[in-house]
Amino acid sequence: MHTDAAPHGAPTQDLAAKIPPADEVAGVFGLSAAEQEIWARARPHLDVRNNDAHSLYAWGIARQLLPLVPGVDPDVVLPAILLHDTGWSCVPRELVLSAIAPGGGRPDLVRTHEIEGARIAREILEDVGHPPALIERITAIVDGHDSRREALSADDAVVKDADKIWRLTPHGITTVMGWFGLTREQAHRLCGYRVHDHLFTEPGRVMAAGFAAVASVDDAPERLALG
Repeated sequence: MHTDAAPHGAPTQDLAAKIPPADEVAGVFGLSAAEQEIWARARPHLDVRNNDAHSLYAWGIARQLLPLVPGVDPDVVLPAILLHDTGWSCVPRELVLSAIAPGGGRPDLVRTHEIEGARIAREILEDVGHPPALIERITAIVDGHDSRREALSADDAVVKDADKIWRLTPHGITTVMGWFGLTREQAHRLCGYRVHDHLFTEPGRVMAAGFAAVASVDDAPERLALG
C-alpha cells in the first residue's frame, strides 16, 4: 500500500487493479499504425502556428464524432483531419496570422493553404499506399475545408466540425489568446461566434456546447477565486 499523503491529507491508495481497460471506456483511443505513418509524414508540414497540436486535438474530436454521425468513413475522415492544415507550411510564417485574423483576413492565403495542403496530402497518402479512391475523397476535403461553405459529404462535415470545435477546447482558447493578445473571456467569445452557428452535425453542436460550458466556467470569477 502506497501511503504518501494525497491532497487534503487523505492517504493514497493503490487503485491499479480498479482501472478499467482502455477499450471499456468511451473516448480513450490512440492513432492506429496507419495513422501514425501519416502523422510522421505530416508533422514536418504542421510546425506553423500550433498546427501540429491543433491537428491532433482535431483528430481526437473527429475520432469521437465518427460513431455518432451516420455514413462516415474513418479511412477518409481521420487521414483528412491529420493532413488538412499541412498547406500552411507553404505560406510565409509572418503572414499566417493575418490570413486568419477576424474581420476579413487574407482569403487568398487561406485558399493557398488549401491547395497546397491537398497536394501535400496526396503525396503523403501515395507514399504510405493509401487506396487511390480514398485519396481522391481525402484531397477533395482538404482542398476547401476552410473556404467552402457547404459540406461535400458526411465525411467532409465531420472534418469541418472537428476543425472548428477545437477552437473551444482549453487548448484552442489558450492558443487563440496567444495569437491575438486576448483575454480568455475575449477568446471564448470570439471562438464561440465563429463556431456554434457554423457546424454541420448535431453531435458536433452538442460537443461544442460542452466545451463552451467548460470555457465559461474557466473564466467565471467564482472559479478564478479558487486559484
